[in-house]
Amino acid sequence: MVSVEELRALPAAERAELLRALIALEDEDPLDLPRYRRRRGVVLVFLLACCGWLIPWTVVLGYTLPDHYTSRQWGVAWIGFDVALTTAFAFTAFAVWRRLQMAILGQLVTGTLLLCDAWFDVMLSWGSGEFWVSVVTALLGEVPLAVLFFVGARTLIWTTVRALWLREGRTGPVPPLREVRLFAVEERPGSVGGGG
Repeated sequence: MVSVEELRALPAAERAELLRALIALEDEDPLDLPRYRRRRGVVLVFLLACCGWLIPWTVVLGYTLPDHYTSRQWGVAWIGFDVALTTAFAFTAFAVWRRLQMAILGQLVTGTLLLCDAWFDVMLSWGSGEFWVSVVTALLGEVPLAVLFFVGARTLIWTTVRALWLREGRTGPVPPLREVRLFAVEERPGSVGGGG
């Protein structure tokens, strides 16, 4: 067994190489396990089936929805949406305050809800006296705030990858996020783009 003092005496490059070797001993990509490989396949088929269903459904709706529609639940729908948006803001604030990775999810959900809010405000006020107020509110409020949330989520993901990169003792530039695999900072030797 090597003592802590002996480890401290090693040059930084050798400590980093030892750390990478130790991590590699236990570095197993969970998505390579058979049960997760099957689940991943099922999830991919499900997502593609949803896309396959939604495309023609959206076309059918485009031809069949009435131009004018009155709903008794209009207020409840908007109040429910605003409750969901408020909950997303609160959840994100809590996750950021507690320094939880869930802050990434909160920012993505909140940003998406803000874009949905802007879209529906503008589209549903089209042709009314409130249209320009909705456009200004979307352009100066909801859309910039959504972009801020998306940039914040990306920053947290990149910071997490960078921290892992440094803790593994790696040198050189951190790879761009588009090249980072799930459960691994860099591509494994001999692996083929994403596995099956």
